[in-house]
Amino acid sequence: MRKSLFAIGLLAVSYSVQAQNVLCHVDTNANMYVSEGTLVYSGGGVQTRGNGLLDVHGNIMVVGATGDAFKTIDAAGGAKTDGGNIVLRLNTPASFATSTYGQLYIDGLSQSNITGVVSKEYRTTNHGGSTNPNYFQQVALPFYGKALSTLSTELGKTFNTARYGNPILKWDNTTAVSNHFTNLATTTTDGLGYYMLKVTNNDWSASAPATGNVYTINGVPYAQFASATTLQNAGNVNFGPNGSNNNAYNEKYYTYLDDSFEFTTSAWTGTFGKNFYQFGNPFLTNIDLSKIGYTESTTGSDGNAVTNIWGVEYNPGTINTLPNGSTYATNSRVVTFFPTGDGVAPAVGDVDLVVIKPMQSFKMKLRNNTAQTLNFNTLRRFKETARAAGTDYSVGAARHANDRGTIKQLGVIGLDANQNEIARTYYVVSPEFTTGHQVSTATTVQASAGKNIIGTFEEALTGGYDNNNTNYWLYINEANEDTFKGKNVKLVNYYQDKVKYYKFEVRENAELIPAGAHQLSSGIGFYYKAENGSILQAKQGDIVPVTNEEANLYYGQPNDATLAASKDNKAVSTSRTLVVYDPSITNYIVRFDPQWKKADIEVYDMSGKLVISKKAVDASRDFVIELNNSIKNSYIVKIVSDKGETVNTKILK
Repeated sequence: MRKSLFAIGLLAVSYSVQAQNVLCHVDTNANMYVSEGTLVYSGGGVQTRGNGLLDVHGNIMVVGATGDAFKTIDAAGGAKTDGGNIVLRLNTPASFATSTYGQLYIDGLSQSNITGVVSKEYRTTNHGGSTNPNYFQQVALPFYGKALSTLSTELGKTFNTARYGNPILKWDNTTAVSNHFTNLATTTTDGLGYYMLKVTNNDWSASAPATGNVYTINGVPYAQFASATTLQNAGNVNFGPNGSNNNAYNEKYYTYLDDSFEFTTSAWTGTFGKNFYQFGNPFLTNIDLSKIGYTESTTGSDGNAVTNIWGVEYNPGTINTLPNGSTYATNSRVVTFFPTGDGVAPAVGDVDLVVIKPMQSFKMKLRNNTAQTLNFNTLRRFKETARAAGTDYSVGAARHANDRGTIKQLGVIGLDANQNEIARTYYVVSPEFTTGHQVSTATTVQASAGKNIIGTFEEALTGGYDNNNTNYWLYINEANEDTFKGKNVKLVNYYQDKVKYYKFEVRENAELIPAGAHQLSSGIGFYYKAENGSILQAKQGDIVPVTNEEANLYYGQPNDATLAASKDNKAVSTSRTLVVYDPSITNYIVRFDPQWKKADIEVYDMSGKLVISKKAVDASRDFVIELNNSIKNSYIVKIVSDKGETVNTKILK
């Protein structure tokens, strides 16, 4: 017996069990309205006729058999392919980033019987920033057999086949290159594809296409996949010294390839750029990646255990340019997984929203090339937030067992003067984590801060800056909760004119603790010490003003020895000057201590030859170290402030 549950308001809907097993039929002039927050279940096929409208503001779940059909037909019974009949709405376009949206889940039907065209309303942030008129928007295209040429009309611009004109690109995981298409009319979409659409002088989120506030993309949805996706041999190419080899299009790898998880000072060595995968969400339902790194209990598991996963980057962010020419990214999101194999604690970092929306893309890094599989079918989830540890993939409940001690996490969110988020960073502790001097990509959950405007430095074993390792500028920082209790991690804000407040977000095993709470299950909590000496409990949701460039984070009550040691160390101020790799310009940059005004810079190769010498460099903006990328060499960088403070570091190329 099939069941049908419709908790909705509807007009003039008829039901039939005719040929191809259509259970729900929306006839001409009928309007079936699925309200926001509603879940509608159909145990068989779904069909609209003529101008019949299935208006989806909530969730539709179609579960049937291979003989069932999902169709949009015209008045004569033929295929209707122009869309406008099954519409997945964006409910609040003006606040699209937080808006709910209609979703569609189809399971059990064969792909050949899914011919109905769905109209997906879509709007998202501009990935190039308001000052960049020439950029690529990164999206998924979850439609089966959709011709790429149809995107020109739907997105209000004309794509062409010129690689350096207005192309549509698709990432190839094995060859680590973005391929472009030479015939958009005959090339069809790949559901798992990570697409990049050239958007010239066209603000993705603010432009007003014919429909007003949103774009509408039409296409046939995907059925479930027949098998899991194999993960192996990503970036299985020789990038050459410093990424100087050419890809199939005669482009240097260093001109476009980046790796947000490698945080050493030596780009293009080891596994940099390798074991790195880029996918799109293939469904018109969210997919939840929060539990893919370990085997859950047999009952309720999503069936995924990518045990060598390093992490997931699930938002490319927006590139912003300051008046002084420096750039930074906002809203990029990174999650890393505990690296000891199966049966481990939850991920750390931006864990609450590691749910990939329909038409959203993501990146995934593995620690090595050991083959893994990822079953996208069982990742689908209507909720916009990650599945809690006590919530099964299906209907039941079974908590993932964790005998390693919990993972405690303090998120520090940088807010501007209007208390809008512009940056964030994380400090995480566990009995299993390592304090200071991370050297193995196989054991850390750390992630690089890159060019982020706030972050923490890797810490010395006694607290404070690790002055032997000053270039470890971190988005996610880890420490051992037992041996590092009460010791400080240095939090630095490089643009105090932008970041005016910090907001605290506290989690344990990826779950938020209650609002206003401080204490974790251990009976201990996180603390924040501003430069003015005040020590505060870091409570869930609290907001504090930013008074200086530097502050301290603690797990456990700060101890007196730590407070005295961190304040008196003269080397602290010099260690805040960074030398980091900037993939957008394929060179290293110097990011100066916020208190510096001027600096002299000298760069020597390993023979002792002076190759760069600059005097009285303006320290209010980043300085580009213009090295020859075709030469494989190592360099010593000496930076001296106008007050005589000195930073020496190496660049390994």
